Amino acid sequence: MALLLALCAGDALEILGITTVAGNVDIEQTTRNACVMREIAGRFAVPVIAGAERPLKREPIAASHFHGETGLGDLPFTEPEHGSLEITAQTFLSEQLRHAEANSISWVITGPMTNVASLIGNEPQLLRAVKEFVVMGGARSEGGNITASAEYNIFADPHAARCIFDTGLPVYAFGLDATHQVRATSARIARLRAIPTPPAQAAARLLDFASRLPAYSEEAGSPVHDPCPIAWLLAPELFEFRLCAVDVECDSPLTVGHTAVEFRPQARRVQNVHWAVRADAEGCFALLEATLGGRRQPR
Repeated sequence: MALLLALCAGDALEILGITTVAGNVDIEQTTRNACVMREIAGRFAVPVIAGAERPLKREPIAASHFHGETGLGDLPFTEPEHGSLEITAQTFLSEQLRHAEANSISWVITGPMTNVASLIGNEPQLLRAVKEFVVMGGARSEGGNITASAEYNIFADPHAARCIFDTGLPVYAFGLDATHQVRATSARIARLRAIPTPPAQAAARLLDFASRLPAYSEEAGSPVHDPCPIAWLLAPELFEFRLCAVDVECDSPLTVGHTAVEFRPQARRVQNVHWAVRADAEGCFALLEATLGGRRQPR
């Protein structure tokens, strides 16, 4: 969904590339899935590059039981005609950042943060090119979605997430506190299904699958997580934030992956994180409908 929204946004976003990571499914499938989304959107010139096969320090945590064996629910598709580039994600990312102007890149992360943390560990000087990190991950008031206090993307590689939050660079974090406000109700899915474009049809199919999962009620609808960072880049007015500092628990067997969100300025912490606290759900879906339907006007 996030890839479809970004790829269909036209010249509103300059997409330098898509790097994949092992997450809900393994690296081969996430890479293939990125190529599938690229073909549905008709954006064949956007490079896809396979990234990290496993987290920095812990064992991989798959979630195919939740997202379907392919990671795309029951979405029917043929194998993509165009595959990924035959280079490593680290090589691609290093080249992109090395030749970019200072503070020019918004780095969107909608999965485990392994690729980013690995690059920072090897070439920290490349951070000069990064304007901000825009991430989907974490939870505070909503609690976790894989343990009592941990959201999946952080839980899957907490050491990598800690690295990103500790860079001191601006981080715009879309955790469950905000993404649980953006729900794919049956009426919203129906509006997408009525749009006769391949991206809108694919999105409706993905959301329909998610809405049938036992974790969510049909009335409330399933939360739409990963499109939120892209929606913010396209329409910042759809979200409200509070400034904070974020620590990530990496050691406790009980609370690994927990995001400790510190709003108190008196805590004397560097508050570099903008934590999303409110989302305009109707506005987000209106943006999805317009963009996936090809009706979004370039900015």
